[in-house]
Amino acid sequence: MRKVCYISGTRADFGLMRSTLTAIRDHAELELSIIVTGMHLSPEHGDTVREIEAANLSIAAKVPVPLTPATGATMARNIGAMTTAFTDALEREQPDIVLLLGDRGEMLAGAIAGLHLNIPVAHIHGGERSGTVDEPVRHAISKLSHLHSTATEASRERLIRMGEAATNIHVTGAPGLDGLNDTPIGDRLTVASQHGLNSDEPFALMVYHPVLQEADSAGSDARAILDALHKTGVQVLALMPNADGGSEAVRQVLTKAHGQKGVTVRTHLARPDFIAAMAHADLMIGNSSAGIIEAASFGTPVINVGRRQNLRERNANVCDVSAEHVVLAEAITAALAQGRFPVKNLYGDGHTAERIADLLATTPLDAALMMKVNGY
Repeated sequence: MRKVCYISGTRADFGLMRSTLTAIRDHAELELSIIVTGMHLSPEHGDTVREIEAANLSIAAKVPVPLTPATGATMARNIGAMTTAFTDALEREQPDIVLLLGDRGEMLAGAIAGLHLNIPVAHIHGGERSGTVDEPVRHAISKLSHLHSTATEASRERLIRMGEAATNIHVTGAPGLDGLNDTPIGDRLTVASQHGLNSDEPFALMVYHPVLQEADSAGSDARAILDALHKTGVQVLALMPNADGGSEAVRQVLTKAHGQKGVTVRTHLARPDFIAAMAHADLMIGNSSAGIIEAASFGTPVINVGRRQNLRERNANVCDVSAEHVVLAEAITAALAQGRFPVKNLYGDGHTAERIADLLATTPLDAALMMKVNGY
């Protein structure tokens, strides 16, 4: 029985990974535990650790870190604090594999700890580009990892060019697509009513996170998005941002807007509610990876604002714009005129969980895997 320890810091990564984590827990050859940190433990961000507990997943440790002030300095200091705490937790748990997703600081801390404890590190969603602080962090995690599960063939090829061994890179698809078609979704009237919206009028799902390099403009960019939606007559269901540098300005803008006619702001939506909103929204706007990856499975038009998802592979439903009022309004009008796109998603087929679980159960955890050298 192999012990897998996953690190989770946000509602987003847990929502994407829930099906995969359940598959690992239920696999005959695997045992799962989770180290919980970051926004999961923050009342301001919804105390989403409760979702992990409700899913009957074993929590190995809870590692609280300060989330304020929401600056790059706080993010950097937290990586150091989490590295220390994760090292202690992993020494106690003694897992056979440390499992990580994506590009956040908690995942980097987990990779550093796992590598130095000589524990194989498995990384999901490596090899992708985004052009902001996320991209170098993602690539750093990949270089510290031993086993790779990529969403696309292009990501696999990119990791090979980075010097990772081709035999340790597997195209499994994006875990966030798993369960999308199995999740019960109410009709449009039910979803709109749940959020105080008029089902007969168009509404947008807005998820806008700050970009560290552009933290000073995060608040004004969020305001520009809201203004453009208002001027084009589109209702708004908005989610509060993550806790990265610049997030407080976005939170202030959304807090002020909440309750205005046609605007509803939520701290957090449980994964089924988020999926339902994405499925019925007339458009999705902001810079969430959900717009780049999951929304195509519903054909939802996506307006991707700014550079946070820069250079990631796009489905046909994504339009890229700057945070300028005129440009935003034109994009919103075009998205409404376009309507839904044909359902086609380059990020996978919704069967990623079983592939990852089998990969973790069967990959030889030997010296050949652990003795990393660049392949060029």
